[in-house]
Amino acid sequence: MSSRPMLSAPSSGRQYAESIAAVTLPERVLDVVEAYEAAGGERDRFVWKWIYRLLPSFTLSSVPQRHASEVRTRKTIFTVFITFLDDLAECNEDSRAFEQIYRSIVWADESTAEPCRDADAEAVAFARQLWNEFEGMIAEAPRFEEFEDVFRYDLRQSLNAMDYSRILNDNVSMANLNGAQHYDSHNMVMFPYADLDLMYSPSFESADLGVVREQLWDLQKMARIGNWLTTWEREINEGDYTAGIVVYALQNDLITLEELEAAGGDDASVTDRIRAYRIEERFLSEWERLRRHVENRDLEAESVDLGALVNGMETVMNHHMASEGYK
Repeated sequence: MSSRPMLSAPSSGRQYAESIAAVTLPERVLDVVEAYEAAGGERDRFVWKWIYRLLPSFTLSSVPQRHASEVRTRKTIFTVFITFLDDLAECNEDSRAFEQIYRSIVWADESTAEPCRDADAEAVAFARQLWNEFEGMIAEAPRFEEFEDVFRYDLRQSLNAMDYSRILNDNVSMANLNGAQHYDSHNMVMFPYADLDLMYSPSFESADLGVVREQLWDLQKMARIGNWLTTWEREINEGDYTAGIVVYALQNDLITLEELEAAGGDDASVTDRIRAYRIEERFLSEWERLRRHVENRDLEAESVDLGALVNGMETVMNHHMASEGYK
């Protein structure tokens, strides 16, 4: 079996966490984070500092330096929005709020029907306000109109991935690895991130769009594996069983849903059992297979460096591994 990729930055988790804590977020991002927290968002600021630090590693090379800071800020704000929705989708008590926001974005349905709880109403109001503000930001991008339809389409796929997780947690018997790999990978929003880059890429040639997207399919799967490897234990404790590692264990009868639910997040023996089957190593091997594939495939683009994008995803994996237990 393959070993974990070697980390290229701080040698210990604690050192790495300290390096992330030292990251300074732009004032506009901080304003959004404070509003997120006031609306009930529970993610630690480590997450936003982590993604802000990491974003340049997989930003398309076609983004010129004069737009780099602006793109980085907007993509961080977009990440806050996406994460907020993802957390709503995975919490049964908040699923109505997710459905209202989903309907608002996907079907442009600004229904005035009141959610069930005051907390839902607050969450919906925050998400709608943040989305409207974000739309206003990216509308200023040099090539917004050219890539707007592509971005909205890719955003719908990401929202659908969240909806899939919501449905799966309500119907865990439908869990299967193909579904997790096909649907859940869109939760990494690699395509929307790239679309935002392209909006700020004056020299990008549209003829390269198909090639870039071809590469993104596998890179998004790699990002999903990295996230699964470092968050599945926390998600089990939260009653979320959608991570590929957990789905694999369920599908292969290595653990039962009854055992997961009985543990209730308080029994380490469940996660210890899953870990004992060395499922993580299977996913690491798949990540490394995908890396070899994207490194060796014969794809060429004139206006963007695909090799740099592949290298960036290795950096993403390094950061995933270094951040295990912190996000």
